[in-house]
Amino acid sequence: MSLTILGGGLAGCEAAWQAARAGLSVRLIEMRPQRTTPAHRTDALAELVCSNSLRADDPLFNAVGLLHEEMRRAGSLILHSADATRVPAGGALAVDREGFSAHIAKTLADHPGITIERREVTELPAPEAGPVIVATGPLTAEPLAQAIQAAAGTDSLAFFDAIAPIVHRDSIDFEKAWFQSRYDKGDGRDYINCGLDRDEYDRFVEALLAAVVTPPREWEGVPYFDGCLPIEVMAARGHETLAFGPMKPVGLRDPKAPERRLHAVVQLRQDNALGTLYNMVGFQTRLRHGDQVSILRLIPGLEQAEFARLGGMHRNTFLNSPRVLDRRLRLKSQPHLRFAGQITGCEGYVESAAVGLLAGRFAAAEILGLELPAPPPTTALGALLAHVTGDADAESYQPMNINFGLFPPLDPVVARPGAKPKIPKGRERKIGTARRALTDLTPWLLTASPWAETDRPRAEAPLPTARETL
Repeated sequence: MSLTILGGGLAGCEAAWQAARAGLSVRLIEMRPQRTTPAHRTDALAELVCSNSLRADDPLFNAVGLLHEEMRRAGSLILHSADATRVPAGGALAVDREGFSAHIAKTLADHPGITIERREVTELPAPEAGPVIVATGPLTAEPLAQAIQAAAGTDSLAFFDAIAPIVHRDSIDFEKAWFQSRYDKGDGRDYINCGLDRDEYDRFVEALLAAVVTPPREWEGVPYFDGCLPIEVMAARGHETLAFGPMKPVGLRDPKAPERRLHAVVQLRQDNALGTLYNMVGFQTRLRHGDQVSILRLIPGLEQAEFARLGGMHRNTFLNSPRVLDRRLRLKSQPHLRFAGQITGCEGYVESAAVGLLAGRFAAAEILGLELPAPPPTTALGALLAHVTGDADAESYQPMNINFGLFPPLDPVVARPGAKPKIPKGRERKIGTARRALTDLTPWLLTASPWAETDRPRAEAPLPTARETL
């Protein structure tokens, strides 16, 4: 009973650990140092190529902190190593970069069921080679990337990201915004619209032109295509370019002020099946994140907008996972291949490791002849998996961090007798979502499986309280 894993990053290492814990024999293949990437500086497993932070560690008020807690309860190698090599960072989980990688490498090397091979793989293994997890990351070497593209379909693997911001629906001001499709096509309510008059449009364009653009890293070589120009590049081509492009107002009217003359309209399209996230159509940008927030909040209806993801353009190899992967992370066209980590379109160290954890468990269960259900979508692990494997819109799929917008809404609650039921918002929403997640995670962790008994003490740990997270 063996499993092959391609890629020694966070996802590959986590998948190897979970599979080996289940009793499988695991081959972990990493191409460095035989072949390196422009981003890596060492040949260490699980090298952190950017920040040494795994972001906020609060399980009640931050979605990534909740994901930390769920992974700890699932016996995650990445979270165990992070806790073991933690350095002071306030409320964030930051690590000693070299110590973190060394801890992971030693833990894997010491496990009798794991063999680490250092060589480049240029082709996807055939079915007769047995189950494989591909966790080669956003900088997958070109020969293997071409093989993945051939297996997944030529239109299902992206090499450059043109990312538009995504907004939490409940942060949009519907006193100013409205639902309408251009010319009332479809069901007539497919988009959220934010209208601008001439003065509002002028202020928006002037702010765009004055903003500072984040330069590409030398090795990225990001091209601009006419179909995905950054909004600041379009604005620089002429003051009215945006008004005749992604912000054209034709076919739209403001139902709250029918006499109002719209000079431009920003449209937002539903981005997930739950309808909690909306992406800004045609608003890919390379603006610095701080500038993005302040400028986008100049748009009527978005003054208090909260963003699940901000825009960007950079080198990134990732699958259109909602289209090509099934709910257990298998490639639909070649189900002996599973994918994990950033190549699936998740974003961030922790999210990458989380998908690796799931892929490792799904692969091990299948090899052992067990039926392992997906974690509930009310959990951080389940919400992330659901987004990657089908809840996201395949037509606009882009890398995404874990955020509370990916979770199903809470049920309405009655605050006091006789009051109308209301869905919790703000602080109460976060606490309620986190508590529900950890409650629902426990039975999944204790499902009859090779991990159930070893995970039991962590799975049955008390729920954190707000006082404990301060």
